[in-house]
Amino acid sequence: MHEDDEVLLEVSNLNVHFPLEEGILEAVSGVDFKLKRKKTLGIVGESGSGKSVATKAILQIVESPGKIADGDILFRRDDQQKQIVNIAELNPRGKEIRAIRGGEIAVIFQEPMKAFSPIYTIGNQLVEAILLHITGDEKEAKKIAIDTLKKVGMSNPEQRMEQYPHELSGGMRQRAMIAMSLCCNPSILIADEPTTALDVTVQAQVLDLINQLKDNFNSAVIFITHDLGVIAEMSDEVAVMYLGKVVEYTDVDTLFFGALHPYTQGLLRSIPTVGKRDEPLDSIEGVVPIPINLPKGCGFYSRCQLAEDGLCNVVEIPLVEVKDGHYVRCVKVNQNQKKGGQNNGE
Repeated sequence: MHEDDEVLLEVSNLNVHFPLEEGILEAVSGVDFKLKRKKTLGIVGESGSGKSVATKAILQIVESPGKIADGDILFRRDDQQKQIVNIAELNPRGKEIRAIRGGEIAVIFQEPMKAFSPIYTIGNQLVEAILLHITGDEKEAKKIAIDTLKKVGMSNPEQRMEQYPHELSGGMRQRAMIAMSLCCNPSILIADEPTTALDVTVQAQVLDLINQLKDNFNSAVIFITHDLGVIAEMSDEVAVMYLGKVVEYTDVDTLFFGALHPYTQGLLRSIPTVGKRDEPLDSIEGVVPIPINLPKGCGFYSRCQLAEDGLCNVVEIPLVEVKDGHYVRCVKVNQNQKKGGQNNGE
């Protein structure tokens, strides 16, 4: 197997549930995807679609009362044996997942001010992570921390080591957050909307930095965002999520030039373009439903312009491979593909 084709993470039939008084909230329902070395998987969808919960499950950090109800999360550890472990079966407080979490799989959180402790310096928090995962030598850990801050483009890294999070600007805090994630040389980096709170100039710098570091560290990236423009720049493959399910999964070029699911098409139409300055933006009417006691059929049924009573709201819609490497969860798309195949004499 070529190194770039090496699958580092395979998620199969992942279900994450939150037992509530009103019923079971199915935040993630039957999610499947693969992540290859030196590749970026973009996960896109509206708020409430289950993007962040799915990735939190990978690190066993789903907030209580949430839990992994079913599924497998197979992770190829970056050790001599290339051992494959099922993270879904690990104890969330156990030694093995704690070695993986932050060491072999790291997260760049959306808001660094919430991720960093306000009462410790940036240096203290970087060194603590390195001492936990890399070395027991405090001097060596401090050197690694300073070197990592240099790699992420932090000015005066020795000085920044002594500063508290509130003393840094938004862009510098995000760089420090990236340094925290990279200081232990993880094989997988999860970026959970890391540029949402940044201005466009700093956002471009952070995106370029993540791309560079992915290649330099020989790692893979899961990039969660609402922004399809960022998806176009960062991703190799894209999973579009809606109501806890993947509704379309394909490579980034096919997504932008051949999207088939009505939800994906709606997201693409909502992107502002220069040529439509005086025209109103397209939008998808309605809101994402709360995933409790949902009716049978397509989760997008109530908002879909193509919805058909008696067809789309009868049974659960499977995720079907309509073309090589292109998966869609839509019964009408599947019907059209079959008709097209018959018309072509297939």
